[in-house]
Amino acid sequence: MKKLSVLSVLLAGSLWGCIGIFVRHYNQLGLSSMQTVTIRMVLAALMFSVFVLIYKPKLYKIKLRDIWCFLGSGVISVGLFTYFYFTSIELSSLSVAAVLLYTAPAFVMLFSLIFFKEKMTAAKGISLVLAVLGCAMTTGVIGGQLNVTLAGFLFGLGSGVCYALYSIFSRFALDRGYEPFTITLYTFIFAGLASLAVTDLPPVIDVVFADFGSVCYAMLFALVSCVLPYVFYTMGLKHIASSTASIIATVEPVVATVIGALVFSEPLAVPFGYLGVVMVLLSVVLINIKLPQRKKDN
Repeated sequence: MKKLSVLSVLLAGSLWGCIGIFVRHYNQLGLSSMQTVTIRMVLAALMFSVFVLIYKPKLYKIKLRDIWCFLGSGVISVGLFTYFYFTSIELSSLSVAAVLLYTAPAFVMLFSLIFFKEKMTAAKGISLVLAVLGCAMTTGVIGGQLNVTLAGFLFGLGSGVCYALYSIFSRFALDRGYEPFTITLYTFIFAGLASLAVTDLPPVIDVVFADFGSVCYAMLFALVSCVLPYVFYTMGLKHIASSTASIIATVEPVVATVIGALVFSEPLAVPFGYLGVVMVLLSVVLINIKLPQRKKDN
């Protein structure tokens, strides 16, 4: 089951890495980042709500005393993470924002040590260093131009903290016996409601309902960039530690950078960009290798 969980988290990270394709499309149509996020979260909430209603309606059931887990994963994690991340992009650069976002594994490890008493191992430490350095090289912070203000740095760091909190709030919910689909469902619902509260909706409605193709594209956006990856990631948390999952998910900026190079003609820096890809992949491999333990002398 652990191997399937690793594959599940890898797939989640890869799908998240595809989000730039859709964001570029909606930016070209004149929508702001938050308006694009609203399309993603509201449609994801609607689609997943219908799916759960058909698949297993009892998954809707939660206890009122546990609602903080879902408010946390939806509003504090997904909602605030999105706001901080896109604000960081506006105030600095995409590469800097991406690297600051992927300080998340460090925060997940810290939170996991505090709340879940997870052990800090040498493999986790080395994997974390490889992942962070790999992200920095892949996105151009190392070997490229650095462009960041204090505000951009703080918002970027905030996005990393909020991104990390999804693993923590999800783990609390899993430990209380909730199914991954229940956690994903209420994460989408609360994130969708939060985004609706702060978005200018008329332009969003005009773009999404322009024609049948636009509706299909919006649904594909929600499915590929939100519904499927969050389901895969939350399912992966059932059998691997939060800190391990967060490191595996660092495949996301690598996929995003490769898509940028292949689809949008944004080439990787030589040699740092390619070296960064290798380092992130090595971090994923290392975190899943069982190192032989030394036998104690009798």
